[in-house]
Amino acid sequence: MSKTVKGIIFSRLIVLLAAILVPISIFLIFSVVDFNLWYSNDPDLNFWVIKILSPIVFSISWLFFLILFANRFANTMDSFDEKISVVPSRLKFFYGINAVYFLFIFVFPIITPVIAVLSFSSFAWRLTTFKKESWKDDSKTSFLTKFTMVLASIIPIFCTVSIIPEYLELPLFLWQSVWLFLIEYLYMISYSLFTALSIGSLIILFSNSGISEYEQIFVDTNQKRSFTHIKILEVFLFGFFLFLDYYDYPIIDLFYASGLIIVIFTYLVNLIRGKSKYGNFKSYFVGYFIAVIFIGSNVIIATEEFSG
Repeated sequence: MSKTVKGIIFSRLIVLLAAILVPISIFLIFSVVDFNLWYSNDPDLNFWVIKILSPIVFSISWLFFLILFANRFANTMDSFDEKISVVPSRLKFFYGINAVYFLFIFVFPIITPVIAVLSFSSFAWRLTTFKKESWKDDSKTSFLTKFTMVLASIIPIFCTVSIIPEYLELPLFLWQSVWLFLIEYLYMISYSLFTALSIGSLIILFSNSGISEYEQIFVDTNQKRSFTHIKILEVFLFGFFLFLDYYDYPIIDLFYASGLIIVIFTYLVNLIRGKSKYGNFKSYFVGYFIAVIFIGSNVIIATEEFSG
């Protein structure tokens, strides 16, 4: 079931944002990264191919691809979110950012040329067959359709060939110039948020029958409770922990260790109560398994930092 925020379907919103942000990111990449044509030193040709043609072609390709499979992407996100529903939002936030950046660094540069060729070919196919009323199993694609598909593929292939030697070095550039700079701050923000929300979960654990409802941002209206005072406390704690970590106060390690202990404790409570509350525990096994992996990785990372 799709989850909503004030009537807005969350998965559809993500797809919409992706359709907007991906083309923008492509233009930013081609503006910031100094690509050069391997077959020409002409500055005018470099400008029109690298700064104008290539980003337009790749942006249109991704836009068409995301629109074409919008429902499938949204349904996949809904299905995955249902499987990991027991994973708290703080861990979804941290690992979600890591996953997005991993895709952006390693997957995005590799598949963009492929997406471009497929999108232009698909658009040409649809353009030449949209008037066809019915399809039979033995129906063949006309020569005009095949020719149009090949013709449409020439543009993205040309853009890919023009930048492919340096384009393959893009992951290294993004890793060294962006990710290594951001990773420290990402961990800082994540652990501060992690610890603040863990303390909030513990407070609600002792003040209510359970925290399963609280661990989710989206809950059924009949089950939703007000945790305004807890949220205010968490915001304060988040800022406090972030301050301690940013200025490298040693006591922050104690808070982080306490947060890890608290979240493991609350998970065990939710695990037991969830099994009796929902009856069919098998449907939640995947979510609990992923939750255990998330917590385990946090424990390992934290232990290495403390020992260092």
